[in-house]
Amino acid sequence: MMLFIISLISFIAIHMAPNSFFAAGELNPNITKESLEHLKTIYGLDKPLYIQYLSWMKSILSLDFGISFASGKPVKDEILSRIGITLIINIISMLFIFALSVYLGIKAALKQDSFLDKALKQFSLISFAIPSFYLALLLILIFSVKFQWFPISGLHSLEPKSGIDYYLDEAWHLVLPIFVMVFGGIGSLAMYIRSLTIDILKSDYIFFAKARGIEGKRLFKKYIIPNLSPPIITILGLSLPGLIGGSVILESIFSINGMGLLFYQSALSRDYPVIMGILIISAFLTLLGNMIADLILLKLNPHFKRSV
Repeated sequence: MMLFIISLISFIAIHMAPNSFFAAGELNPNITKESLEHLKTIYGLDKPLYIQYLSWMKSILSLDFGISFASGKPVKDEILSRIGITLIINIISMLFIFALSVYLGIKAALKQDSFLDKALKQFSLISFAIPSFYLALLLILIFSVKFQWFPISGLHSLEPKSGIDYYLDEAWHLVLPIFVMVFGGIGSLAMYIRSLTIDILKSDYIFFAKARGIEGKRLFKKYIIPNLSPPIITILGLSLPGLIGGSVILESIFSINGMGLLFYQSALSRDYPVIMGILIISAFLTLLGNMIADLILLKLNPHFKRSV
């Protein structure tokens, strides 16, 4: 039901936006009005909005996302051709973000007002303050233009490579985009985990555990980690749609032909089938991520399971 509501609101909002895919053709004196009407008939845009929506929903049930206005290819093929690189970038970035955030957040909480704690606070402010597009352009100017250590854009060098060199070349092209994503995501998450850990350390059960002589690794393993796991799992579930959506800004700046760039180009050209295809997949993954997180939390918390 929730997916239906999301799809309906998204469909109406997109079609109510000014201009359309045929706006450029309407300004072209060489294209007749009859030709434009014929194209709209082919794509079903001449029908009432509710008919278009019902027809689209019927196709979605059979996993048919329609035909892209811009390329003339099936939307499913467009998504499948770009989803691989987006998954690679976002999965690697997410692993770094969560691993470093959990480690730094817990360390800073255990050693409040230490050098690490103060450094994390300053880093978090910088991470908040610097926009990702500005940092990306700055890194390109310094490390790609000035020092020429990293490629400016794209996924592969002009000279064709094969074997292991092909993948090493691709990995070298992804260093800067992944660094920008990690830099922008680690500050807020690390501070959030630090705050959660401090709240846990101030709780009554930690006080009584210490009174019973539980310290060090045993305290960390039996009390801190179990109480820190639920919010982390919830955030992981909510991060699932980002694996598909990608980063629109970064993929555009670094000319990475992924899902983010596809969504950006489709939004500019009002390519309705592609936009709706990506939105419905993202909405489905959001609901799926929430459900998986709830199931994991239900498994980890037997008391909650009994109360339900």
